[in-house]
Amino acid sequence: MTTYLFVYFGSVLLAALCTPVMIFAARSLNIYDDMNVRKVHAKAIPRIGGVTIVLSMLGLTIPVLVLNNFIGKSFREVQLKIIVLLAGSVLVFGIGLVDDLCRLRVRTKFLSQLVVAVAVCAFGIRIESVSLVDWFTLSFGWFSWPITILWIVGITNAVNLIDGLDGLAAGISAIACGVIAVFAIYSGQPVMAVLMLALLGSLTGFLFFNFNPARIFMGDCGSLFLGFMLATSSVLCATKSATFVGLALPTLALGIPIFDTLFSMLRRFLERRSIFSPDRSHFHHRLLDMGLHQRHVVLLIYTLTLVIAGLGMFMMATRNTGTIVIFICALVLLLLVFRIFGAVRLGEIINKLQHNRHLVIQTKGDKRDFDIAQLQLRLAVTFDQWWHGVQSAADRMECSWVMLPLQSRDGSKKTLLWRSKGPEPVPEKLLEMTLPLRQRRANESLRIVVAVKVNGSLESAGNRAALFSRLIDEHNLENLSTAVPDINWLEIWTGQSSAPDPVKPSKRKYITISGK
Repeated sequence: MTTYLFVYFGSVLLAALCTPVMIFAARSLNIYDDMNVRKVHAKAIPRIGGVTIVLSMLGLTIPVLVLNNFIGKSFREVQLKIIVLLAGSVLVFGIGLVDDLCRLRVRTKFLSQLVVAVAVCAFGIRIESVSLVDWFTLSFGWFSWPITILWIVGITNAVNLIDGLDGLAAGISAIACGVIAVFAIYSGQPVMAVLMLALLGSLTGFLFFNFNPARIFMGDCGSLFLGFMLATSSVLCATKSATFVGLALPTLALGIPIFDTLFSMLRRFLERRSIFSPDRSHFHHRLLDMGLHQRHVVLLIYTLTLVIAGLGMFMMATRNTGTIVIFICALVLLLLVFRIFGAVRLGEIINKLQHNRHLVIQTKGDKRDFDIAQLQLRLAVTFDQWWHGVQSAADRMECSWVMLPLQSRDGSKKTLLWRSKGPEPVPEKLLEMTLPLRQRRANESLRIVVAVKVNGSLESAGNRAALFSRLIDEHNLENLSTAVPDINWLEIWTGQSSAPDPVKPSKRKYITISGK
């Protein structure tokens, strides 16, 4: 116990001494966190505090692990895995530090985490089985690879995403470290206890400078290191204990970051955005939007995390069904918290899914109509056939009217006009666009005007407008065998179910006009 206390308080002191030095270094090197619409701080803050966390943790961990006592003996039994765990965490820290200094692409960071997670799995740090009850053990076989990789990468990014307020990620990670340390001591894993207590002490010392108002941020180097360290440590801890509690406790302690990440991915999927795209709708952002002060939001999330993690600690005193019941109750409590604060709304999700499904169906129908119209226009060799192909396309693609102003050789202006059947839509329900039209007469400029009906969403109308524009662009007048005729009439087609037959002029109405 003396060694544990030394590790914790020693790392606290080391972090408290190193952090002011890092603040000075970051300011000297002009390494500040950018201010943008997603950030809540109003001034530039140094952002490489993660260096302090890593140095403070390793500065106490490495000397203790090589001691000639029971901790050193335990370390030598799992020496390779601990070295791989620390090396992988330092590599991820390096990726984050490069991002803090010169900004990496999100996909580059993600792929780098993936590679390191695969390397960690290759050295045996995998979730190979979980003992749910005394008489039932769930073995994953080769599925242990994707499950472990998903867990490591998921937790790493969950901690990174929750790092949006002063002291938030550091405080939640500190609670998770404490929970894993208690379980490690309870299950007889002194090496894991030392790692977690050293990390807990580093975060405690760092929080003196990171809590609101923050003087330094941990940056991506710190949040990625914390996430990777917690994820791999929980896997190794669960592997040694081979019990359900080994994974369930870290899951509950990191429940708010995990659920926030899952709901963020769901939200971006429903909004048809990349899951890597940034936003300002995380759990802590919603609490801020409710009018809470930043410090109050952080303290509230601390409290919720402590309550849920504390409830999960009872799993160590239960067995079999009781353990699973407590875990499910804690998860339900987490969901209720997100529901109460508006981070998840079932009705809104269902409406979004229905809306997206309708758009997909409509888009497929529009593409099918486009393919048919494209085939007809591809076969057009004369202006008359081309114009009827345009009319057919307009009818299929729910246009209200298409107008093609022309000018004869004597200078008089004429117009070709097609209108759909039925009542004229109000202007607010029309998407009107003017498209340039290429032709063989180099000295003449033609433009075709199209009005698309907005029957559903504006996005659907815009998609049909884009497809119609593509038709005009790909099938213009410059490749026809005959030039634009020198006509002196206004043509109105009354909107049939298919294009008028050019052989039967009775379907068309010609009105002679003169002048301008």
